[in-house]
Amino acid sequence: MPLLLDVTGATATITISDPAKRNVMSLDMWRALPGLLDGLAADPAVRVLVLTGAGDTFCAGADINDMTDPATGSALTQSAAVAAEEALAAFPKPTIAAIRGFCVGGGCQLAAACDLRFAAEGARFGVTPARLGIVYAASSTRRLAALVGPAAAKHLLFSAELISDERALRVGLVDEVLPHRDALRKRVEEFTALLAARSLLTQAAAKEFAALDADATEARTEHWARQAKLSGDTAEGVAAFLEGRDPSFGWTMR
Repeated sequence: MPLLLDVTGATATITISDPAKRNVMSLDMWRALPGLLDGLAADPAVRVLVLTGAGDTFCAGADINDMTDPATGSALTQSAAVAAEEALAAFPKPTIAAIRGFCVGGGCQLAAACDLRFAAEGARFGVTPARLGIVYAASSTRRLAALVGPAAAKHLLFSAELISDERALRVGLVDEVLPHRDALRKRVEEFTALLAARSLLTQAAAKEFAALDADATEARTEHWARQAKLSGDTAEGVAAFLEGRDPSFGWTMR
């Protein structure tokens, strides 16, 4: 199964690894991703998740060979891709897409489901269902529009045009562009270490609130306030600040 998992310290890295096919996602890979994420979500040692691709490509999309059956192929692949995307978006810890080269179709769908996207210069981005006559899933369309705005989402979806890293940064599809792959690797390593040192309680609550509409926030606000009080993380953070030391946060997922 060309989804490789590495856990180093507090960072888990999932690598899409089929470089001979530009790291396309097969139907089996789409189906395997949610279970892999469930295991990492339950692992208290994992504080941050990085999604990347092997070699010089992030992911060139879904494997077209899985879509050749006119009756079922496209529908099965899209259903599995949306399930994987939703599982990634719902992952309760911070997620970062580390992008080199092509981030196209289903690859862009996965990157958009991450919390943050860092790219090396030369990366190219595209949302390409219009090339195949596929109706992009409603949830995926809304996520893309929330990320880049309605006009930029329509440009990507209507045209299936590939855009540069510079334009992706300008419209908000990526958060940072690094000058080369080594700089990308170093930045991701430094940033994941920073996130792992911060309060997972704060991160998990912020991630959930960002995904909720206004009507759903009151009960969850009370939930997270109780978690903050019971965990002692707020008291630890304040004490560490006053004492000029790094905090040691203890809250974990339950």
